[in-house]
Amino acid sequence: MKFYNRTNEISELRRIRERAFNSRSRMTIITGRRRIGKTSLAIRATQGDSPVVYLFVSRKNEKALCTEFAEQIAHQLGEYVPGGIGSFSELFLYTMGLGKRIKFSLIIDEFQEFANINQSVFSDMQNIWDTYRNDTHVNLLLMGSVYSMMRKIFESYHEPLFGRADYNLRLSGFETDTLKEIMGDFRKDYTNDELLALYTITGGVPKYVELLCEDTDLSIDGIFDYVVRDNSPFINEGRNLLIEEFGKDYGEYFSILSCIASGLNTQGKIESSLGGITVAGHLKRLIEDYSLIKRVRPILAKPRSQSVRYEITDNFLRFWFNYFNRHQTIIELRNFDALREIVKNDYATFSGRALENWFKLKMMESHEFIELGGWWEKGGSENEIDIVGLRTLKNYAIAVEVKRQRKNFKPEVFREKVEQLKTKVLHGYTVEETVLSLEDM
Repeated sequence: MKFYNRTNEISELRRIRERAFNSRSRMTIITGRRRIGKTSLAIRATQGDSPVVYLFVSRKNEKALCTEFAEQIAHQLGEYVPGGIGSFSELFLYTMGLGKRIKFSLIIDEFQEFANINQSVFSDMQNIWDTYRNDTHVNLLLMGSVYSMMRKIFESYHEPLFGRADYNLRLSGFETDTLKEIMGDFRKDYTNDELLALYTITGGVPKYVELLCEDTDLSIDGIFDYVVRDNSPFINEGRNLLIEEFGKDYGEYFSILSCIASGLNTQGKIESSLGGITVAGHLKRLIEDYSLIKRVRPILAKPRSQSVRYEITDNFLRFWFNYFNRHQTIIELRNFDALREIVKNDYATFSGRALENWFKLKMMESHEFIELGGWWEKGGSENEIDIVGLRTLKNYAIAVEVKRQRKNFKPEVFREKVEQLKTKVLHGYTVEETVLSLEDM
């Protein structure tokens, strides 16, 4: 599949590269979940006349790793690298020294893996970087997909590399226009429901989109027949993504995420479903350490408002927990026909939340709003509005009801909700009322 979008990211990375080459060395951190396209982006953004060294940190003996790296550095830079270097710190010192007379990009992928190889690498790198960065021209890109570890390495005050990064880039999924472009390239006369199915499953994660584009016809049946089958690459994907993040406590986190994926999205409902255990600490870590869920309050609610819901931030993980993790017994029995039937029968309901997220994403991409969210009254969902956007124009807002089918919209009922919204929250606002459905994607 061709390389799509990332125009802004490529432009920024190339700007940083030029600053590194024309001024002094720069350190850039690129994070994002696995399959998001960090490696492809970094390699594409560093293409040009200057050499690029790409190093992938696999979990192996440090000396063996250094032998492999030394060969790659010598080959890519056309420089002699002494044999027998047994530590990465020594190799990094030598490589930074080359930056005094050579301008090059150095990409280190899965950088957080050094924590499992040799913890002293981080403090040694700090000393070397501080010593050499002002006298060299190295465009250093450090990438990692284990978010909690990368955050600890670079954002924890007590860690040696804290404050050393010049730039921090975090990748997310494709934008809505890019997904529409991809659908147009691979399925000329696609329907918006097929576009929604692609978004519901992948959330715009490039690798997942690529798999579906190359191995399915992108019809709804084609997508689900591929995703829910024996030997599907998606069956164990959620577990593979998160086991390393959570470690031995993964079972508790998986249970909480399964609750949220199935619609039990308040702390009280989660704790009740799990037998009354306390989950406050786990929820806090899922937000702050792992960035897997977010805390959602009604728009303009006070920061300490107790009207809180939790949402999984990743479309694919929401899908995986709701179907693959939830139905492990069916998977163990290899009854994929039954599981596929469950998914297809549930799709119209399950994709409703994804449709809301699609329109929130589109509204965010428009840059017309200073705040976006939903609104509801604590204690019930009768007075609930899917999306409320506060526009840059003062005291002007939009209230949106999201329906798969426009015919199911009841304007009189919605108008009453909007009046409650204006009375209780948006005093003095002019509020535009609208409905968005599949046809508006």
